[in-house]
Amino acid sequence: MANAAPQLPNTPKTRLYDYPKYWAECFGTAEFLPTTRAEMDALGWDSCDVVIVTGDAYVDHPSFGMAIIGRLLEAQGYRVGIIDQPDWHSKDAFMALGKPNLFFGVAAGNMDSMINRYTADRKPRSDDAYTPGNVSGKRPDRCSLVYSQRCKEAWPEVPVVMGGIEASLRRIAHYDYWQEKVRRSILMDATADILLYGNAERAIVEVAHRISRGEDVSSITDVRGTAFIRKDTPDGYYEIDSTRIDRPGKVDRIVNPYVNTAELSECELEQRNAAFPTEVEHKSSKVSGKIIRFMPHPKHDRDRTVIRLPSFEKVRNDSVLYAHANRVLHLETNPGNARALVQKHGDKDIWLNPPPLPLSTEEMDYAFGHSYARVPHPKYEGQRIPAYEMIRFSVNIMRGCFGGCTFCSITEHEGRIIQNRSEESILNEVREIRDKVPGFTGVISDLGGPTANMYRLACKSPEIEANCRKPSCVYPGVCDNLETDHSSLTQLYRKARDLEGVKKILIASGLRYDLAVKDQEYVKELVTHHVGGYLKIAPEHTEDGVLSKMMKPGIGAYDEFKALFEKFTKEAGKEQYLIPYFIAAHPGTTDEDMMNLALWLKKYDFRADQVQAFYPSPMATATAMYHSGKNPLRKVTYKTDGVETVKDPAQRKLHKAFLRYHDPANWKLLHEALVRMGRRDLIGDSPKCLIPATQPEKDYQAPRRKNSGQAHKKRTGKSAPKKGAILTQYTGLPPRSHGTKKNKRSSGKTSKRR
Repeated sequence: MANAAPQLPNTPKTRLYDYPKYWAECFGTAEFLPTTRAEMDALGWDSCDVVIVTGDAYVDHPSFGMAIIGRLLEAQGYRVGIIDQPDWHSKDAFMALGKPNLFFGVAAGNMDSMINRYTADRKPRSDDAYTPGNVSGKRPDRCSLVYSQRCKEAWPEVPVVMGGIEASLRRIAHYDYWQEKVRRSILMDATADILLYGNAERAIVEVAHRISRGEDVSSITDVRGTAFIRKDTPDGYYEIDSTRIDRPGKVDRIVNPYVNTAELSECELEQRNAAFPTEVEHKSSKVSGKIIRFMPHPKHDRDRTVIRLPSFEKVRNDSVLYAHANRVLHLETNPGNARALVQKHGDKDIWLNPPPLPLSTEEMDYAFGHSYARVPHPKYEGQRIPAYEMIRFSVNIMRGCFGGCTFCSITEHEGRIIQNRSEESILNEVREIRDKVPGFTGVISDLGGPTANMYRLACKSPEIEANCRKPSCVYPGVCDNLETDHSSLTQLYRKARDLEGVKKILIASGLRYDLAVKDQEYVKELVTHHVGGYLKIAPEHTEDGVLSKMMKPGIGAYDEFKALFEKFTKEAGKEQYLIPYFIAAHPGTTDEDMMNLALWLKKYDFRADQVQAFYPSPMATATAMYHSGKNPLRKVTYKTDGVETVKDPAQRKLHKAFLRYHDPANWKLLHEALVRMGRRDLIGDSPKCLIPATQPEKDYQAPRRKNSGQAHKKRTGKSAPKKGAILTQYTGLPPRSHGTKKNKRSSGKTSKRR
């Protein structure tokens, strides 16, 4: 492995659309990227420059990874073929398009293959929403790893470039929920040459051009958002030792002791200290007005600094060190100040360059503006692909999320800086849907992304944003430096619904309600025009102890939004309801917490349709809590108090049962639990009781408090919801039908979340 030191720029060397085109540009644009030699022959190709191997069916739509990367490379002049859901039992299927001239691109698809294949209880699923016919079993476990190995078997000399959500979340040593152990970086097992993590447009274009110019893939060590194997740290680097908890190394810059930290936010502190000169004169009355000279720690060049994490062998054997490594990794996620990370595996290092720089609006427009067919490949002959059906009339308007929820992997994959498309690009896509997509009836199912309402929201100061190390801009409260004006989004909604042929614009992405209440005009616009009867939001829990481990706002924020929702619903003369989602068995949750949540659900007459327990996905902060019993949101030590974790299958089942307290099948389990908890007062037939005294024959609904229906009608102007109002749960699982509601995992654009 070459030891040339990476040159990490603060700004992109070249914008996506400024690269000189590869010579094969002369072949033009394909209606569909070819999946067989016959299709290649029809295009006049003798070979492919790049072959993309994916675990999903090939849908030529910008919500599907293979399509957006394939079309992006095509626009650079390359001939790109697709091998979708190949038979992995031999190398034969991987040779179907011939030997690629440049490299194989390998990805599991829009979902992690393990989450796609197994439930939170580790039971195999019977369906796969990204497969024609919704059938399961078309991809192997950890399919990125398997596909990479088969590509190398087919042509050992052809570079393998690995990417996608599955590889992204396994780029370092990671806890594997399905094997209940810490596994090595996927690069160590997959035989791939380089791993691209996060949204990889910028990295894949640079890597493709450099390989096409004759560079050996092993020499490409200076691209942001990449991981690779090397033998040692190159000359000229300053290495920070963070391999031990008792001597963790200097991860955060020393705070200037003369700044009044009580009056500054964390963002402001980062900005002050990043800009602090090497010598400062400071006059202070506390020292009789004398001039004090403060010499802070010498600032190391971030581009030449690498943080050494505890080795794979150490984090495998010590869960507290695992939590420490997880904390350090999450502190290095801001592209503006992140440093390279390195982790030893045996006698080799996994090297992670800093995260990719966000795409500009012009680059986002470029990536989404290619000639997508917007339908599945014709070879599927009309077979149903549920994931496509749920997103075919939706539009991705942005990427990223600054929420920082610990159970969610958006930040690790897409980043916390919002990347926006232009208004005109979005409206053009709505027109394309209207004119090209079969079955369009005038209803756009979603204008959204990982969240519904972060479009064009950002830090008020680019300098603060570049230096901030906070994991969330909205926890424990909305940061004062965050712009919360939703007017750009409100204007977009108005323009989109005014387009000819568009009857209605629905918003199906999950709403960040603690942000929405900062702009009541937006809430009014949303509630009046863009709710299809139900609006999904995700308080996730009601108890503060659990919410602090999730980094979610208290239930009071939900109540504030609910009041606005009901007010504007009444003014619009509509009958609409909020559908809150909750997670069972999240780290930090006790049996009492779930009992209190069940009482809250009963109080508001919610009865869950489908619920799901916490699902530990690789690299998430909550997964580190689950594995280690420690909280990486604060400094990790062996002596710090632990985090309550729910691992026992019986306890996980109980926590799910509390969310479905009304189900007769759960009565015995809840009865035993309430007796054990000393809460017999919640067993009986009075309004205050959670379950009846005897097991019911059908779903149980405790008697309502007197005049509760009249109170609801007086408050909202509408009759109270029917008993049994549906409540569904989003935990990052494959899309399923939930009546009038869409599981957020249904859309390709959000399937990267976990």
